[in-house]
Amino acid sequence: MSLDHLGTPLRPVTRVHGKSSNRLYRLDTDQGSFAVKELNLVDRRWTYHADDVFRFEQAAFAAGIPMPEPISADPGVLVHRWVEGGKLSEAPVPAAFAFEIGGILARIHALDVQWTHVPIKDPAPRDWPELAEQAAATGQPWAGELASHVETFLAIAHFVDTCERPGPVVVTHKDIQPWNLLARDGRPVVLDWELSGTLELASELGSTALSVAKGPGFDDIEPIIFRSVLDGYVAEGGALPPSGPSWFVFMIEGWLGFTRWNIVRCLAGVEPPTGPDLAMGHEEVRNGLHGLPDIFGRLPELEDLLV
Repeated sequence: MSLDHLGTPLRPVTRVHGKSSNRLYRLDTDQGSFAVKELNLVDRRWTYHADDVFRFEQAAFAAGIPMPEPISADPGVLVHRWVEGGKLSEAPVPAAFAFEIGGILARIHALDVQWTHVPIKDPAPRDWPELAEQAAATGQPWAGELASHVETFLAIAHFVDTCERPGPVVVTHKDIQPWNLLARDGRPVVLDWELSGTLELASELGSTALSVAKGPGFDDIEPIIFRSVLDGYVAEGGALPPSGPSWFVFMIEGWLGFTRWNIVRCLAGVEPPTGPDLAMGHEEVRNGLHGLPDIFGRLPELEDLLV
């Protein structure tokens, strides 16, 4: 990847490890510090629309959304100005922090940005029995757990395909999760915009509010923090959509696809040339096998958060 437009390097580029489907590097030059993201183009789960995303990021940055400055983008490499900040721990964020996240979402949704690509929705994966058989045959350490959850994963796929999604649809970030946020002076900074696109408003609000209102797993969800995100959204002029399971279907759908993607990578048994390392893939498979049945079983409890 050519980074000549970023200036003369002061030191070798260094990889920054973390939870990601791509690979991130830091580059320090005579023009400043930059986050350079090398996109995984080998086995992506979706088409990346570089022009649309970059235009959306530019509009958000110009509107004062707290985020890294977008510098350049092409189908394989994204560059942003490096932003210093603290990583979020796996715990409910402070109420004021959650309130501000809600306000940021409302400001993002108010941007006058056209999205030129119409998303193509594929059916949820139904090959869980075959994947379980392959996992057992190749001696995967989580093969038994996958086999025990096959019926649950098929039920989750049915829910994803049949859940009513009433809208409205907004152009938005789509992935405001703790690992895509920094805390700078106690306030949120939104990272990693490459999943941006159109999404039902309820799904964006539900995914965001739930992710910052809980710790690991779903045993310690803080309803006050969940509601703080929604209160911040309304305070900034946003209108809440009707309650229902559609608030959580996108989060479940994305996690289901991400878990399957990691299973397939682990079944190959070789260190992938791009994206997360094999060890990270096994960790993400275990997270999905534990977390997806849990969140699916708690849907009625999660809907109570909307009351």
